Amino acid sequence: MTTKETTSGENLARLNANLERIEDLSQRLVAAFSKKKPIHPGLEGPGHDLYMKAATAYMSNMMTDPAKLLENQVGYWGKAVQNYIEIQNSLLQGEEIEDSEAPSTDRRFSDPLWNTHPFFHYVKNQYLASSSAIAEAVENLEGMEDTDKKRLKYFSQQVIDMMSPTNFLGTNPTALTKAVETDGQSVVDGLENLVRDLEANDGDLLVTLSDKDAFKLGENIATTEGSVVFRNEIFELIQYAPKTEKVKATPLIIFPPWINKFYILDLKEKNSLIRWIIDQGYTLFVVSWKNPDASYSDFSLDDYIEKGYLTAIEQVKSITKEEQVNAIGYCIAGTTLALTLALLNKRGDNSVKSATFFTTMTDFEDQGEMTVFLSDDFVDAIEAEIAEEGILDKMIMSRTFSFLRSNDLIYAPAIKSYMMGEAPPAFDLLYWNGDGTNLPGRMAVQYLRGLCQGNQFANEGIELLGETLRLEDVKTPLYSISCETDHIAAWDACYSGVQKMGSKSKTFVMSESGHIAGIVNPPSKKKYGHYTNPELNLSAAEWRESADFNEGSWWPAWEKWLKTRSGKQKPARVPGSEKKHPVLDPAPGKYVSEKPKVH
Repeated sequence: MTTKETTSGENLARLNANLERIEDLSQRLVAAFSKKKPIHPGLEGPGHDLYMKAATAYMSNMMTDPAKLLENQVGYWGKAVQNYIEIQNSLLQGEEIEDSEAPSTDRRFSDPLWNTHPFFHYVKNQYLASSSAIAEAVENLEGMEDTDKKRLKYFSQQVIDMMSPTNFLGTNPTALTKAVETDGQSVVDGLENLVRDLEANDGDLLVTLSDKDAFKLGENIATTEGSVVFRNEIFELIQYAPKTEKVKATPLIIFPPWINKFYILDLKEKNSLIRWIIDQGYTLFVVSWKNPDASYSDFSLDDYIEKGYLTAIEQVKSITKEEQVNAIGYCIAGTTLALTLALLNKRGDNSVKSATFFTTMTDFEDQGEMTVFLSDDFVDAIEAEIAEEGILDKMIMSRTFSFLRSNDLIYAPAIKSYMMGEAPPAFDLLYWNGDGTNLPGRMAVQYLRGLCQGNQFANEGIELLGETLRLEDVKTPLYSISCETDHIAAWDACYSGVQKMGSKSKTFVMSESGHIAGIVNPPSKKKYGHYTNPELNLSAAEWRESADFNEGSWWPAWEKWLKTRSGKQKPARVPGSEKKHPVLDPAPGKYVSEKPKVH
């Protein structure tokens, strides 16, 4: 037998073995899907009213200006025919394809076969033409309210992205090439990854973005030295060990969002804001929130303020024997910090000397990209789900935020994992992104209905803890950092909220990049700059136009501001040195890795 025959036989045996393995995996796949728990249909897509509004607007446009719609359709037909003729000529003449369009900068079509292989070239161009025609048709649709139009554009784009030929094995040249080269092993590995994700999430499909075995809290991530010095039913208070002999008198406390875990600010030493703050000579405390189960269904914003913020502030004051603290709130925790500051002002309590807000919305007049998920149909569905489950499950939250960047956070990882059979990367940021938390039912409804939809804090006021709280009641000196490309808390919406606060001392900064990278931006990397402008009476557009650009991270400028509000130097404070606050556990504590009970 020749070497060629031996190799061919081995390849055939391997292919047959993989086909048998696919059959076994297919049975597991069906079993995994059968465990999927149904969720409210309103969480799967927009309500029927949006379709009716779109159809009504389309029919109205067709009656009033049929030429415009026909022009769009004829233009699409022309591109489709031209695409077909180009491929036919190339096949008949046996020549390389001459693409009449400019090269695509779309990363999905980076494989050279999209431009050189007649079939894939045709599929790509036809998809791009169809995508453009749909987007143009939606954009030109008149007679819809702005919010409905924005939602229609978003969901139309979701359909466009979902139908990309890259998302299907039969029309993905990269995946097909690898399948042939590996005798089907990549397809088997991909199916293994798909079944693994389904089984891990009880039938729900949530793509694993990062190698879950690559990181362990307290060992190679969230490693800054510290101790849990207080714990109640809603949070652990971590006090970090000092790195300097002297520290500023006024302690600093960080309130991270309870939608995710606090260690986004302590991923690795080189990009840890927590470690950097300690190195500057501050006594730092961080709140680590409890990941709630259904027993927390009645926990409200009132509870988060009273049992969370106010309790944490009092504990820090007691430990440090200081009358005031400086506070930081990130995202939803920044919104709630603003509510807390308004409450303290109402009570005549000046426990917070200064406040810093990271990507914090307090005025929801313009909800940005989140508008698509804040209409009644979606919020009604969330409320119905909460009524049954008691919590807003982390799966729903994670999927919602992922679909705001579906190509990057859903389809591209799915292609690599399920079609190419690749293992997820060891990426700390993506590991954190997949480590979500649940939200207590009552709190979630209050936040969505009262703050997001009703915008009560910026308008008539929101009733909490026996007080009517308004943005104008926030009198504390503040420093707000927004992010230029933030898709969760748009920078101009953050700016509007700061404008309406009653503080006499305000600083507003816009960092380059997005919701995470714009905040976790250490000076050593010299990666993203930031914009500053002391004139806060301008419109957002005017502020941006006249703002000064500053190279590098905003961290040093903020620390310079904070230093002037942090008092004199004192001997460094060691966690657990106070008898009333002994060390309960080493950082990062128990709550950060605790899995909520399943009811």
